[in-house]
Amino acid sequence: MSIEIRPFGDRCNLACRYCYENHHRSHGGCRSSYDLNAIRATVERLGSSFTLFGGEPLLMPEADLEELWAWGLKKFGSNSIQTNGTLIADTHIVMFRQYNVNVGISIDGPGELNDLRWAGTLAKTRTRSEQTEDAIERVVAAGITPWLIITLHRQNATAERFAVMDEWLRHLDRLGLRAARLHVLQFAESSLQEKYGLSIEENCAAFVHFAKLEESDLKTLRFDVLVDMEALLRASDEQCGCVWHACDPYVTDAVQGVEADGSDSHCVYTEQDNISFVRCPTHGYERYLALYETAQDSGGCQGCRFFAFCKGQCPGSALDDDWRNKSRYCELWRRLFTHVEDRLISRGILPLSQHANLWYLEQEMLRHWRSGRNLTIEAVLADMNAQYAEKQKASSQLPGSVAVQEGE
Repeated sequence: MSIEIRPFGDRCNLACRYCYENHHRSHGGCRSSYDLNAIRATVERLGSSFTLFGGEPLLMPEADLEELWAWGLKKFGSNSIQTNGTLIADTHIVMFRQYNVNVGISIDGPGELNDLRWAGTLAKTRTRSEQTEDAIERVVAAGITPWLIITLHRQNATAERFAVMDEWLRHLDRLGLRAARLHVLQFAESSLQEKYGLSIEENCAAFVHFAKLEESDLKTLRFDVLVDMEALLRASDEQCGCVWHACDPYVTDAVQGVEADGSDSHCVYTEQDNISFVRCPTHGYERYLALYETAQDSGGCQGCRFFAFCKGQCPGSALDDDWRNKSRYCELWRRLFTHVEDRLISRGILPLSQHANLWYLEQEMLRHWRSGRNLTIEAVLADMNAQYAEKQKASSQLPGSVAVQEGE
């Protein structure tokens, strides 16, 4: 579980055109003050390290940042922050090092490729983008390796943009960056989605393009989406991103939010229609039980060989903003899973999606969800193997049975 502290709610110094938090801002989702004592008390109750999130968390005064990070280091041994990078000063970098702060930076590319991260005017936007690019260089020079979040859209991920994007990614690789999360553009108004969003074909081409760049040119930098997909198909999904794990939208297992007044919240991706709701104290996985039984043309996943791995993806990206449905990007994920599947087969590796016992894996996952348990594929398979071994042991001990020795 990741704990995200949101000291100012959705308040930010940018106005990114596609930001999924815009609808919250328009309905009072920003805070002007916070209670550090209440925030610390909630985090201490939850008992885990935290990420400063937003909006833009570097709007906090430096004295408060230092107080919070000093406490976080003493209590948990590390801290984290997710920022757009435009406000990173040298004093922040000193604190990053002093208080063991893991740094995530959101940027979509160099120069004009980052124009959708809007700052009010084109000139201000370009200046802010330069500040973020410079911040990455300064953070790396200080011995800190940040990770990136890159949202793919028409401004940075069409065929005519690949050359500029590739050279920038090669530069980041030379700097030693190791991780970048590629996001599909979503949560934009329909008019902006139509103007800036990529089609299924374009999104698929972009993911495959960057995967090929990673394989051929990049020494350290890795893109998590296709890496996660391969891990899922190989039953090594413990470290995969939260979108590939079943998620109760009223609890959001992967994300525990802590608001400015110390109150509990959840991942805001799952809040639709500008409605915030109270975090539920119990877990339920009805979404996945229903998706498994619901026809694909009715918003479900029935009969899809990738269901155990995709699980309908994040409920926050569901069709018609209804968490009961599968992802609106279902066809994209299907094509990318097929691409990864083919790549594994070409390397002589049988993906789980092609395994003869896939149905039994699905049934075990459904059984655990019915009982309120949400296990990784790796854990489910380990449980299945343990059950099989126990049955074999019991069978060998029945009167008149003959134990099979190794090698027979």
